[in-house]
Amino acid sequence: MNNTPIRLLVGLGNPGTQYAETRHNAGVWFVAQLARQLGASLQPQAKFHGELSKIKLNSHDVYFLFPTTYMNRSGLSVQAVMQFYKISPNEILVVHDELDLAPGQLKLKHGGGHAEHNGLRNIQEHIGTNTYWRARIGIGHPRQLGLSQSVADFVLHRPSADEHTRIQRCLTILNKHINLLFEGHLNQACTRVHTEVELALSPNNKPGV
Repeated sequence: MNNTPIRLLVGLGNPGTQYAETRHNAGVWFVAQLARQLGASLQPQAKFHGELSKIKLNSHDVYFLFPTTYMNRSGLSVQAVMQFYKISPNEILVVHDELDLAPGQLKLKHGGGHAEHNGLRNIQEHIGTNTYWRARIGIGHPRQLGLSQSVADFVLHRPSADEHTRIQRCLTILNKHINLLFEGHLNQACTRVHTEVELALSPNNKPGV
């Protein structure tokens, strides 16, 4: 598995206050929280079609990006930043909501398909490859959660309080081990994140603990 440090952290979502707390913006939640924690300020950058910030970590620059093109055009922003700063696909971590994982689940993954996620689909169309890293934040599927609403409607609404707690717990776990990704210890990061998520989901742990 690739051991190149992550240089570009992308949080997928939609711009605007009406979308800020919706399930589809789970990736943005993480990037915004981490940027604040590290003292980085996401600022609008027209040439990058998004909000961007740069900090120095481990002697190299790390970029935080929130594409403000709306989800289905996220690739335009990612491609622009990649080309300008000469970042390779293996140096990118895209953090996004995942219908195929329940709230409280989190998976780190390198490569693979887009699973009908419009943001991932557009990124792959623009950069011409799927060989970037993803942090898949589980939000659940409306059918699995016993809801009758459409998928489009589901992702554009806020999660319930319990779902939000479970999602936030995943973001906290990812945050705890994010430095391993910035340092290039990707196998170790995957092992630690997945182990801690499984432990949090065990029957002996109450939701939200």
